[in-house]
Amino acid sequence: MSKQEDANLILRLYKLRREPVMREARNWFFSFNPTSAAEYMEAMMGEHSGHLRMVISYWDMAASLVNNGGLDEQMFNDANGEHLFIFAKIEPILEELRQTWNQPDMLKHFETLIRRIPNNKEKLAGIRERIKMISAMMAERAKAQTATA
Repeated sequence: MSKQEDANLILRLYKLRREPVMREARNWFFSFNPTSAAEYMEAMMGEHSGHLRMVISYWDMAASLVNNGGLDEQMFNDANGEHLFIFAKIEPILEELRQTWNQPDMLKHFETLIRRIPNNKEKLAGIRERIKMISAMMAERAKAQTATA
């Protein structure tokens, strides 16, 4: 595939991320920080089930395109960062999810792509630290708004 074709596919994937329901799902996922398979499952059975499935399946699908040679990996990783953010949230519970669902290949495409990124463990750990910081800031802001209301 030519670089122009890769670029067009990346732009098409980006356009899908801007679709209104997908944007709503991504916005919800921003504040979703599961710490166990049980929390993940609770979300799967709750009002945000569609949002969760949409975000996770989108990134696993995009990763499968890259992993199978349908899209240049370097270009994909250079043009995206959200996949690292999403995987950083899921990685700590991924093995538990696989066991709970008896799905040893759950998110295999997603994980395979992420593991090939240089220094992926350090990058994911750094993202998780930023997520904790942002969550604390959001909680403090909500607390302050409640106190002034």
